[in-house]
Amino acid sequence: VQLQASGGGLVQAGGSLRLSCSDSGRTFSSYNMGWFRQAPSSEREFVAAISWSGDTTHYAGSVKGRFTISRDNAKNTVYLQMNSLKPEDTAVYYCARNVRHSVSAVLSEYGDWGQGTQVTVSS
Repeated sequence: VQLQASGGGLVQAGGSLRLSCSDSGRTFSSYNMGWFRQAPSSEREFVAAISWSGDTTHYAGSVKGRFTISRDNAKNTVYLQMNSLKPEDTAVYYCARNVRHSVSAVLSEYGDWGQGTQVTVSS
């Protein structure tokens, strides 16, 4: 497994969490990266994406203004800072590489999915 997400947990509504996704591969800085999430009985949905340089980001409307994606290429890690969490943010969060070298919300453009991390927001 090359991508490993961590940092999930249980938090009250209005709280914050920071997710991390570490890449054990040697080409991390070449890839645009994305975060997706999947709630029970729901399809996997886009959360945020970031370009290889960190200069370009893209967010789902439901998280814009609350979540921030960033990356540290020296540490082969991409982060998702989640603030003002809501119960509807509860899901398993996954990171993945964009294999089409775009910064997009299109699920099929992502591959090399890592193991997810559970985020639970209580009301």
